[in-house]
Amino acid sequence: MDPALSALLYSSFTLFIILDPLLSIPLFLEMTKEKTAEFVSHQAGIAIGVAGALMYLFLLFNFVIFDTLGITVASFQVAGGIILFLLGMEQVLGITVGDMKACKDNAACVVIGTPLLCGPGTLTTVLLLSRDHGLLLVGVAIAVALIATFLVLRYSRVLQRLVGDLVIEIMAKVLGMFVAAIAVKIIAQGITGLL
Repeated sequence: MDPALSALLYSSFTLFIILDPLLSIPLFLEMTKEKTAEFVSHQAGIAIGVAGALMYLFLLFNFVIFDTLGITVASFQVAGGIILFLLGMEQVLGITVGDMKACKDNAACVVIGTPLLCGPGTLTTVLLLSRDHGLLLVGVAIAVALIATFLVLRYSRVLQRLVGDLVIEIMAKVLGMFVAAIAVKIIAQGITGLL
């Protein structure tokens, strides 16, 4: 397989796993319950638009932010990896770190707020992928992952009817394990960089 295509597929898949739209389905379904298909599409579009804006902003200006704050890539890897690991554990164990109940009725907060779609783990991943594969390739990978995430949210009712709540919950937990594994790799790379 062509190395560029392989890197694009890897980057897109990694970003999709970390965005983890399956974890958002139960909350998204609750938020859009008894709403029209247009409303569902609009809310999914807002979620993807905000997540995409944050990801592209960080893709383009991450090193400027780092230089301004005096942060090294290695220290950001460790911090982001720890947060990403906690996020994976939340998914796998069904625990909540932080107060998500406070923003239950706010569509933007629930769907696009930290850490469901675009949180520190996602930003850390964007940074590392851009360092390894370049801005252009990761920019395309972000678009691919966001499109896939939009489709999952937009057709969440169909997915729920097809597979049921139990299967969606199991898939979210499996993706949580992938998130935790990616986090361990990021932390290890960060520690190596600090040493």
